[in-house]
Amino acid sequence: MEKVPSALVAAGGLVGGYGVARWTRRRPLGGVVLAAAGTLAARQWHERAGATAAGALSAAYVAAFAGSHPLARKVGAWPAVFGVAGAVALASWAVADRRG
Repeated sequence: MEKVPSALVAAGGLVGGYGVARWTRRRPLGGVVLAAAGTLAARQWHERAGATAAGALSAAYVAAFAGSHPLARKVGAWPAVFGVAGAVALASWAVADRRG
């Protein structure tokens, strides 16, 4: 996974987790996708930018997931998910991916 940008992994986890939960109607299954991608992204962040950055980006990932719920009431589910995924991807790229 060295060549896959962590920004893509993190954004894919947020979008994929929501998509799986919505299309299967099994929220826990979406949570598995979200957690697996978050764990992989956190490992990449740690390797590329260190523990402090990995902690901050992991917190941003969790905050994006949590923040997408109230945002969805205002703009709709998919726009909210894409918005927070984009924000996490941008942060991930800026902190970890652009260096390599």
